Amino acid sequence: MANYQTGDVVTGKVAGIQPYGAFIALDKDTQGLVHISEITYGFVKDVNDYLTVGEEVKVKVLDVDEEAGKISLSLRALQERPQTRREDRPRKSLQDRIDEREPDGFNTLRDKLQDWIRQSGQ
Repeated sequence: MANYQTGDVVTGKVAGIQPYGAFIALDKDTQGLVHISEITYGFVKDVNDYLTVGEEVKVKVLDVDEEAGKISLSLRALQERPQTRREDRPRKSLQDRIDEREPDGFNTLRDKLQDWIRQSGQ
């Protein structure tokens, strides 16, 4: 386990698959776990849809817990993050969103006070 540090990218073999993730054999004495949430971006219903026992994979070491004897791994960390629809659109500022409202929408008290003064003088 001392051979592996957080941030390392290593190659291993899928040694076992469970509903919560996959065990990866990094060498003959060391295994780590790729949690189901670290397999890919998006929702993963079944780990078997992405990995098979015996398959060679490249993983990134997320954490090494020597006391507990556990290594956390990730496939997702080596993938490019997909753009979502929300990220495709330019983000509007708060002022842009306020400006789009109806004229009787949000106004500052100062603006409203000027309106009231004009209206009372009529």
